[in-house]
Amino acid sequence: MARQSIQSLMAAFIIAVACYAGTAMGHGKVTPEEDVCVRQVGGNMLHLSTYQPQHDQNKQYCTEIPLAGETYLVVDLLDQPLRNMPVGLKVFRGDAEEGETVAQVNANYHPDGVISGIGKLDKGLYSVVVTAEGIPPLNYYYQLRVEMADYGKIARAWIGPIIAMLFLLWLTQRFMQSGRWRTWFDSLR
Repeated sequence: MARQSIQSLMAAFIIAVACYAGTAMGHGKVTPEEDVCVRQVGGNMLHLSTYQPQHDQNKQYCTEIPLAGETYLVVDLLDQPLRNMPVGLKVFRGDAEEGETVAQVNANYHPDGVISGIGKLDKGLYSVVVTAEGIPPLNYYYQLRVEMADYGKIARAWIGPIIAMLFLLWLTQRFMQSGRWRTWFDSLR
């Protein structure tokens, strides 16, 4: 019985570690379809990256920007048809329909597939709208969060490890209440 309890504890520990390790992985090596920074409309995809070199020279962000300040927005037009039509970008404070425009790149052809712009973003929510002026026009939307914690994301990241730890505590309590721990401890001597 002691061996079975130890195996159960080890299995629960491995599950907890696996859940925690999965939350630590960022947006690194994922396919474009799984990348949270990629938007797809009408079979065409684009990718948004944001940079703040004044804070960190090498760090790339998507929609969660940790600090306010000068922010470089880079949109990669992943599909060739987007490079053959005028594409523009607008950044709005708040909602795209009601917010004030804080940065804009006028619609133009981008044969290299890269649109870049800069804007000063204060703490708060922003909307980025990338418009490809095809027939029909294609609109891609991003919601940026600047210097804001996403408590929903934090809760989703920690729910697995918390459940695993509660299970471990429950299993340990059951083991201690059963009195088998004495037999197990005596077998170790």
